[in-house]
Amino acid sequence: MEKFHGHEIFVQLLHLLLLLLLSLQCLSSDYTPPSKYFINCGSSSNISDTRRTFVGDESSDSFTLSPKQEAVEDNRPSPATSQIYQTARLFRSPSSYEFDIDQIGIYLVRLHFFPFSSPTDLFTALFDVSISGLPVLLHNFTVQNTRNLPLIKEFLLTVNISKFIVKFEPSQQSSFAFVNAIEVFIAPDSFIPDSALLVTPAGSKNSSYKGISSRVLQKVHRINVGGSDIEPDSDTLWRKWVPDDPYLFNKSAARNRSASTDTSYQRILSGYNDSTRYIAPPLVYMSAKEMNKNGNDPLQFFNISWGFDVSKNAKHLLRVHFCYFISSSGSFNPRLNLYIYSFFSQKIDNIPLGAPFFLDLLVVSDDSGFLNVSIGPQIDSPVNNSFLNGLEIMEIMEELGWVSMENESKKKTTPLLTGLVVGGLALVGIVIIVLSLRLKCRKEKPAEASHWLPVTVDGGLSSHSRVYEATIHGSPVPHLNLGLKIPFAEIQSATNNFSRKLLVGKGGFGEVYQGLLRNGMKVAVKRSQPGHGQGLPEFQTEILVLSKIRHHHLVSLIGYCDEMNEMILVYEFMQEGTLRNHLYGSDLPCLSWKQRLEICIGAARGLHYLHTGSEGGIIHRDIKSTNILLDDNFVAKVADFGLSRSGLPQQTHVSTAVKGTFGYLDPEYFRTQQLTDKSDVYSFGVVLLEVLCARPVINPSLPREQMNLAEWVMVWQKKGLLEQVIDPLLVGKVNLNSLRKFGETAEKCLKEDGTDRPTMGDVMWDLEYAFQLQQTAMQREPLEDSTNDAASTFPLPTIQRYPSYSLSISDIHGPKRRDGSSETTESEVFSQLRIADGR
Repeated sequence: MEKFHGHEIFVQLLHLLLLLLLSLQCLSSDYTPPSKYFINCGSSSNISDTRRTFVGDESSDSFTLSPKQEAVEDNRPSPATSQIYQTARLFRSPSSYEFDIDQIGIYLVRLHFFPFSSPTDLFTALFDVSISGLPVLLHNFTVQNTRNLPLIKEFLLTVNISKFIVKFEPSQQSSFAFVNAIEVFIAPDSFIPDSALLVTPAGSKNSSYKGISSRVLQKVHRINVGGSDIEPDSDTLWRKWVPDDPYLFNKSAARNRSASTDTSYQRILSGYNDSTRYIAPPLVYMSAKEMNKNGNDPLQFFNISWGFDVSKNAKHLLRVHFCYFISSSGSFNPRLNLYIYSFFSQKIDNIPLGAPFFLDLLVVSDDSGFLNVSIGPQIDSPVNNSFLNGLEIMEIMEELGWVSMENESKKKTTPLLTGLVVGGLALVGIVIIVLSLRLKCRKEKPAEASHWLPVTVDGGLSSHSRVYEATIHGSPVPHLNLGLKIPFAEIQSATNNFSRKLLVGKGGFGEVYQGLLRNGMKVAVKRSQPGHGQGLPEFQTEILVLSKIRHHHLVSLIGYCDEMNEMILVYEFMQEGTLRNHLYGSDLPCLSWKQRLEICIGAARGLHYLHTGSEGGIIHRDIKSTNILLDDNFVAKVADFGLSRSGLPQQTHVSTAVKGTFGYLDPEYFRTQQLTDKSDVYSFGVVLLEVLCARPVINPSLPREQMNLAEWVMVWQKKGLLEQVIDPLLVGKVNLNSLRKFGETAEKCLKEDGTDRPTMGDVMWDLEYAFQLQQTAMQREPLEDSTNDAASTFPLPTIQRYPSYSLSISDIHGPKRRDGSSETTESEVFSQLRIADGR
């Protein structure tokens, strides 16, 4: 048996030797743009564009598709649509593309998805994508409405095997997978660093994260700061770059600049990473954002700040691009500070003039769901200015490491084997010595199972690191209501041991399952990733908040589990899911205007109670359409209190690190880091516009003036033409007086100064008013209930405003009026403002 293990080790060492020699050969040659693999799926035609040709997968012999399945074609192709998006390969059972690999290195893998019109509805596809035996890259993946734009998923990973496989597999027996085009090609040497300075939510201790190049990275954002879109044809590696304007927190603090001469790539002797045209194309370095030092805006000297949606509590490679071409007085160049969140800063000194360079950081995101990047001058900078040219964010996919070497024994003979003949003999002695030492060690200790393992994927910083992650190994969480604890065994039973068939969602905290308790109650079970301390503060806060409050418009906490390594929250099950799913991105029926108003009113009631309840007042801090859930009667309930803060009546604000979701975040809160209940009001105003227009709050695929929903809609609101931008499915069904009141309410919520915004109580009453105006219109002639009806724009009627109220935690079922008058239930107060009966 020992001889067998020795032979196995010897073979594997030879494999490593081969890989080493292949790597050395790769390093010795200059990079040239590759000619393979670019695949036009579902077609026999080759499609050529700038510097590459997409080869049809019907008959090509340069790769293998097995088994080959159905090809589909666009029934009504648009002339503006690229030919590679007019066909697709469809898979009703597992199938794989297999590519011959003759060079080791970092590879770019791009998967193109464009659901066109065909007999099979491609929007209903649900599938997994995996590579060479690794866990899935895309799980339960579906392509939502991309507004006639392709969806491209890009990954970067080390490939060290001779056969590289991309596998497509339907998630369910009745489902299918599809893909329009695939790219698999090698990147330049050292395209991804192996180590970078580590930045955690608590700052940095000047430690490095190692092993990045052995991980799988997924592109999240690629930004051309200060410039316009850069299309793949204009990029050296066919990348897409988008403008930064939708991600700016304060547009008045920055302005665009452009270079008058072409970028000159050159070596820099100051210790920075020299850029090349393959790291970023010249267009990235020929535009920049700089501080806006003109005008009377008091914010003009603020740092320039951007916020980007990212996964919560995840590792990201952040690459920032610089090229100083902005002329200044004298011969001085600026000295900059790069800020990540509010905890970390990196000095950037001795900036070369006209030479592009870049900086890589490994950033661990916090639980806010966005990554904040700022740039500003150092205090002693001779030039009071700052700038940035480009930015990229790539998420490190957990549990995905070295590509398996399972096919290495079948490696084809290539010209590179000549290097093995020449250099292998010189290293045979090393192999023999290592093998001898290994066998000697085996004799000195009891025999044990031996397996050839790949290099560790963490490379120095384990994902279980206790440096910045909390541990909860079985110890009870302090100050929590132990009466709400549910045994883990019961949760396992309720979810059929967390069956994937019961998986209904996934977020930053973890996965959400539908469950059925022993008493017959249907519940939603939110489970964090086992073994990780990530999300512990959110977990504790959620329990502390929801165990103390009850309200008809707040999601109820049924219980929790903190046994061993688990963090599990159990809620009442909300049958109709999130508000966002009913507005866009799904095939659910359209909500009527009446339903939308009722949902907004319900959510406003829940928030008003949070702000004014007897527990001292609670700020939610993450109001968005995905945190407003709907039960089977479409009653709205506010959810997800993991970022909440309390104590409003005792103080005017809470000083805190900025948390929230980009697009909904109060700009005043971001600037001052002082949290008030008016921050929730701002976020709710954004939700109102989302409800009105049925589109995402940030959509980089739209024209620049339309990317940010709040900015775009407020332009039309101030023109008095709000009806021009509402959800097309509502046209002709909304009374203009109701629409006008709704728009005014949203506008007040979005005021720049928090003191100018209404309270949630005021918002609630204004929405009730808009609801009554719609109901009044419905009682008139049917044709009068229309956005096209001029008769519906009479002056707003006077409606009696009843005193607001708040619920007492100790008296949930009998809320009292603030003015001390007799008790009135919530439903009674609501009905006093209604003219027609409810749904």
